[in-house]
Amino acid sequence: MPHRPASDALKHVTVLDLTRVRSGPTCVRQLADWGADVIRIETPEAFADDGAVGAARASADYQNLNRNKRSLTLNLKAEEGRALFLRLVERADVVVENFRPAVKDRLGIGYQALRAANPRIILGSISGFGQDGPDADRPGFDQIAQGMAGLMSITGEPGRGPMRAGIPIADLTAGLFCALGILVALYERERSGEGQWVTTSLIEAQAFMLDFQAARYLIGGEVPGQAGNDHPTSMPTSVYPTADGHINIGVSGQRIWERFCAAIGRKDWFRDPRFATGGKRSDNRAALNALISEVTRTDTSDRWIALFNDAGVPAGRINDIRQMFDEPQFAHLEIAQPVETRPFGDTRMVRQPMRLSRTPSRIAAPAPEPGEHAEEILASIGIGAEDIAGLRERGVI
Repeated sequence: MPHRPASDALKHVTVLDLTRVRSGPTCVRQLADWGADVIRIETPEAFADDGAVGAARASADYQNLNRNKRSLTLNLKAEEGRALFLRLVERADVVVENFRPAVKDRLGIGYQALRAANPRIILGSISGFGQDGPDADRPGFDQIAQGMAGLMSITGEPGRGPMRAGIPIADLTAGLFCALGILVALYERERSGEGQWVTTSLIEAQAFMLDFQAARYLIGGEVPGQAGNDHPTSMPTSVYPTADGHINIGVSGQRIWERFCAAIGRKDWFRDPRFATGGKRSDNRAALNALISEVTRTDTSDRWIALFNDAGVPAGRINDIRQMFDEPQFAHLEIAQPVETRPFGDTRMVRQPMRLSRTPSRIAAPAPEPGEHAEEILASIGIGAEDIAGLRERGVI
């Protein structure tokens, strides 16, 4: 099956995908979903490690991560396999890998080797701890990065111990940042004509995601702690009980605070010296939350959400995943896009979260089977059917 671009935006870009597990496939999915011809380089079955690394191929996770890609099996430890890979590099634009730092050089496919084959090549590398430094050779894992980069110290309720995020946020953001870096490098190459090496890591991505919490320490010397469902600095922003459940309310700034007091029927709070400023509301958050909870318990979630939104005060339901997809606005935005997969038949996957008016993204092809596109990919670099059969016999592909 020839390349079916998921979008016209990047259909001129060819990507060689050496990635596995999550951070790397997340990066490459961004490129594939915007139309790049992604060739997933996989180890031939006879040489594969004992035990799957990452999600099983028939899982929803694997299908979601590897959609819109083609597959070629290639034994990079064999000289013939390495030579074939470098021939592909000559015609490619991007290579993406998330091996431990030393592995690519040991295989003879580090940046300098790729650059020698194609000076325009862009290499995207994701690691656990960076390409060099005292921890560079440590194995990377999302939860380890969440802990080391501070996220678990500010997640969860005070006094209850560290808490991980409910998604592999270090993996996911490292993949997204690597894709962003690759796009910047592609754009810069239009001017310079040269490729470059784009690197990121789980701990760099996670540290960047600390955002204002990191700035509180670096600029103000304040070490943030856990705040549970309360916003760390802007109150009252938290979870509040209602007559039939809970809702989120987000009050930021004096104007919204005044609207909130009027909407909830407690204009006296606006004049209460304990709550006169944002800082005071944060300092007295326990007392303020208790007062708000007394009122919100008296009516239903739907009633409060409608009342607050009409008043210009942010408020919303706290959905489980099924309820989220059933929300009218989520359905209107068609966030879940239909797709046909081999293991699951007709199903749905989450689309890209941004839309382009002329070159939209779609899910054009399911995750490939190992080596599914070997003949057409190798034929594109001038290898005939007889030679391909020989490569199979020798275990190169």
